[in-house]
Amino acid sequence: MKEARVHDGSHDRQLELASLSRPGGRASNQDACGHWRSDERLCCVVADGAGGHGGGDVAAELVVRHIIDQASLAPLARADEVQHLLIDTNAHLRRHQSDSASTRDMHSTVVALFVDLTCQEALWGHAGDSRLYLFRDGVMLSHTRDHSVVQLMADAGLLMPEQIRTHPRRSELQSALGSAPEDLLVSIVPRPWRLKPRDAFLLCTDGLWEYVNEAEMCASLNRAADPADWLAKLEELVLLHASERGKVGHDNFSGIAVWVGDS
Repeated sequence: MKEARVHDGSHDRQLELASLSRPGGRASNQDACGHWRSDERLCCVVADGAGGHGGGDVAAELVVRHIIDQASLAPLARADEVQHLLIDTNAHLRRHQSDSASTRDMHSTVVALFVDLTCQEALWGHAGDSRLYLFRDGVMLSHTRDHSVVQLMADAGLLMPEQIRTHPRRSELQSALGSAPEDLLVSIVPRPWRLKPRDAFLLCTDGLWEYVNEAEMCASLNRAADPADWLAKLEELVLLHASERGKVGHDNFSGIAVWVGDS
């Protein structure tokens, strides 16, 4: 578990964050997560790779590194800039698919958060079924909508939203990074989110949210002492529910928690 604090002295506002990435019941971990920060900006990225024969972990690492590298070079102030960065990351990953036989079919989901500490605003975007959850005062306000077959089924009224977590087709994606440009789907928050004290963000792969529902996320958030404690509680829930379902080989799970507070 990693923890960090980002302090913006001009606004007397503090961000705390923590991250985790676990192999779950798998032999290897094809998730990746990372963050970059300066006095003015914060970038957090979580990715879930796929492709077999070692391609998935390469894909996830390439995605996280490229987004962090680009975000560190120039601030992202508008939603279209986030969209362009995710499209550019898709092109970057596709260029590396030809590196070897093991990377030929690699793909990755992604969810990325960009915080401007000077303006006290946040932007985010995603592709695939890695999610960003937004909380305010301990209550979940929203989460990103998956680019998946079961999400389409839920949107069409063929499934209840809670059935997404257990449906046999839950791992089938409409799109992920590594797709042909004409098939790529990315979603971006339409306008910057104005930060307030006690806002919280959770970026996570499906290996986490599949086993922890929104009520449990809120309950564990409200009991947690800090972001690292929150992630530890979420990890306990993942392991508990995976065991209850008999999922010995359950998926890798990763997350980054970001809390907004006053110093």
